[in-house]
This record gives sequence, C-alpha cells and structure tokens, in this order.
Amino acid sequence: MGTYGDWAIMLVAGCLFVLWLFRVFHRWLHEPASVSRLTLGKGGTLSVDDENILLLEQAGYEVTSGKHLVPIPIKLDDVPLGKGSRLYIDYIAEKNNCTYIVKTARDRMPIDWSPSGVRDRLLVYSLLLPECDGILFVDAREKLIRKVTFHIADQ
Repeated sequence: MGTYGDWAIMLVAGCLFVLWLFRVFHRWLHEPASVSRLTLGKGGTLSVDDENILLLEQAGYEVTSGKHLVPIPIKLDDVPLGKGSRLYIDYIAEKNNCTYIVKTARDRMPIDWSPSGVRDRLLVYSLLLPECDGILFVDAREKLIRKVTFHIADQ
C-alpha cells in the first residue's frame, strides 16, 4: 500500500475512535446521576440434574448463571441494622436475546398470584436489574414456567 493507503486506514481508525467517544459521552450524558448499576458476578455453579434447569432448557431457555446473593446493608436512624439483609436470584436465563431473572417456587413461601401478591414478591427483582426483560417464576413440581413483566406507568 502506498502512503494513500496508510492515510485511509488512519482516517477510518480515527473516525471509529471519534464515534466510540461520542457513544460513551452520549451514554454518560443521558444516564441519571443517581443510578448505581448492580453488576452480577459469575454466580453459583449449575447442577446438570437440577429439575428447574431441565424445565427451563426444555422450554428453550439457556441458563447462563447460577445462584446470586445480593447483600443489602440497612441503616435505621443512621445505625446499621444488624448484618442487613440479602436477596437471592436463583438463576439468570436467556432466550431470543432476552435476559430473565429466574426465581423458583418454594414450598414454605407459596406465591399469591394476585396483582399485589406478584408485586410484593417479584417487583424488587425487576427494579434491581432493570436491564432484564422480565422474571421467570419456575415451579418444577407443577412443570410450570410463568413470565412476569412489570411496566411502571406514569400517572
């Protein structure tokens, strides 16, 4: 390549760099100042014989991550309240380029399928990871997968 070829490559590389800088600046400019994103790590190990994972895979979902523990420090009147609390995310699953938080059914904590029951039990996960496309509630005993999505409406 001659000197023109080198200049063309440098020009294309420079344009790509400027576009990348613009994208980073645009994202920074439009992100709310108070947003602190939760990033999940790798998660727990996945068991090959877990009935919840098998049910999800039969339905076409790919389970990408195991159990996650999200610690929640709590203060009451500016004093730490014990060790705080924690939330558990059972799995993260994907299907058709959509990511879902997976919660599994528990015998000791049955879910009330009324609007307020679903809200009280699952809304916190949707607010915790707003980039996810919904929550999958899996009941392996009943062979049931329910997809829950929340749409927060402006009054």
